[in-house]
Amino acid sequence: MVSRNGNRHDAQPAFVLHSYPFRETSLVVETFTRDHGRVALVARGARRPKSALRGVLLSFQPLLLSWSGRTELRTLTRAEWHGSYAPLRGQSLICGFYLNELLLKLLPRDDPHERLFTIYQDTLAALGKDQEQTTVLRNFEINLLRELGYAVTLDRDVESGKPIAAHRRYLYVVERGPVAVADGAAGNGVELSGQTLLDMQSGNFASAVTQQQSKALMRTLINHYLGNQVLHTRQLMRDLQEL
Repeated sequence: MVSRNGNRHDAQPAFVLHSYPFRETSLVVETFTRDHGRVALVARGARRPKSALRGVLLSFQPLLLSWSGRTELRTLTRAEWHGSYAPLRGQSLICGFYLNELLLKLLPRDDPHERLFTIYQDTLAALGKDQEQTTVLRNFEINLLRELGYAVTLDRDVESGKPIAAHRRYLYVVERGPVAVADGAAGNGVELSGQTLLDMQSGNFASAVTQQQSKALMRTLINHYLGNQVLHTRQLMRDLQEL
């Protein structure tokens, strides 16, 4: 809801992606909102022991946020619960932080993505129900890149235009897509089977080969679009797997 005063926005569905201290008693809260995309808000006094905001501004919980201001850093005026999700625990919690870090580093501020907001909601719900994490994460990564305007072609050979053949071998070239290669040939790109591409297109990650190859592909694509930015949650997941 937008007030008559163009610099005020009331009761906007949102999630907290990250927060950090600001001055003595406040927080800067990076939020993902339904109608305005990623918005940075100052929560004044939120670090005070008796602040009503302390128990509200939590990650992975649906909120209604109100704010004012026209600058890049706006002022939070109200925050309240808007329903609830099953709490994320263990590996699902780390996956949730991974989603948030992707949004923080790939989603520009003030760039509305209502469909991506719904996808994020559904992904959190799936993680809260302990659904298979590989499927949940790969589907989110593919949808995220597509919603941000990056082509993720999985259903056709971009060179010949022919549909992907399950039995063929392909090289996925960044910013182009899959190209069929002859047996024994080499090239620059991520090597995948046609079956993996078809599985990814349909959201089916049951095969161990598909899981391995799709992970390699999505890591390559995301690293490309991140540039020099590092994903700290990815390193945390690797460290935990080695324990």
